[in-house]
Amino acid sequence: MKVLIVDDHPANLTLLSHLVKRLGVSETITFENPVLALDWCHTHQPDMVLLDYMMPVMDGLQFLQHFRTLPFANPIPVIMITADTESDIKQRALDLSATDFLNKPIDKSELTARVRNLLDLQRFQKQLSNQAAWLTEEVKKATQEIQERESEIILRLSKAAEYRDPETGYHIYRMAHFAALIAKNMGFSEAEQTMLLKAAPMHDVGKMGIPDHILLKPGRLTPEELVIMRRHAQIGAKILEGSQSPLLQLAAQIALTHHERIDGQGYPNGLRGNDIPVQGRITAVADVFDALTSQRPYKPGWPLDKAVAYLKEHAGTHFDPACVAAFLLDWDSVLSIRDTFKDAP
Repeated sequence: MKVLIVDDHPANLTLLSHLVKRLGVSETITFENPVLALDWCHTHQPDMVLLDYMMPVMDGLQFLQHFRTLPFANPIPVIMITADTESDIKQRALDLSATDFLNKPIDKSELTARVRNLLDLQRFQKQLSNQAAWLTEEVKKATQEIQERESEIILRLSKAAEYRDPETGYHIYRMAHFAALIAKNMGFSEAEQTMLLKAAPMHDVGKMGIPDHILLKPGRLTPEELVIMRRHAQIGAKILEGSQSPLLQLAAQIALTHHERIDGQGYPNGLRGNDIPVQGRITAVADVFDALTSQRPYKPGWPLDKAVAYLKEHAGTHFDPACVAAFLLDWDSVLSIRDTFKDAP
């Protein structure tokens, strides 16, 4: 505990410092000049202030008024030392949030009792503050651990879906980073970008509910098979819906809407334009681009320029033009993501 003592009489400073140190205070800081004391307070924080009222240049009330404007100063106790007859000064000091008073001449026993009580209270308040800060940090750590485990479970579930699908490899990593890149270029916050990065890999989790003879069919699907295949969007939403987790809620929304089209010709609900959640519109661009440019057992990957031409051609019908423009805005990052998450030969 550090106590600041401000008094223009050196003898008073010596006496007050001696009495305060007897209470176990680790340090007393003394100033005869209140202006210098205030300057010190701009870079240091005392635990208590003993302040004389009658001083040249700046009196105790002026000092107190300036001191209380400092960011840390409100909870710090200030004991004003005044003459017993200065009742109007005491009232003004109370208005400026002085904590207590000592009358001149100073009674040692009274000073000891008042200072001890206020220091004990200050210690207790600091302990509560430290405990609150510790609890806040522990809650933050626990929340972060839960979020990390949640993200890991989602990613592993996404991988499980990928293993049932011919689209194996790093597809979910690439398309998720493409989606986050689009969100960034559309002005999404970092938190929103991260949420999309974690939720997008779940877009096709519903394929776990599609029969193997349809999901793994190497050739073109029949109209009847295509109807069943398209159910994966609703199946994915059913797997993920109902959670209290904002991440899983977003994943459910993406699973349901990433096959909708701007012109209303998509599935499963035929949503049109801005009726499609923006995260679904973003994921559609990221997912289709990576699917087109990736090699599959049943097809070679498209050249990049052909895939870009496809996005541009279908902007306004299949894709949101704003999402396509945001995707193409930072082509170097697109290439970097492809290079980072290459499929094994």
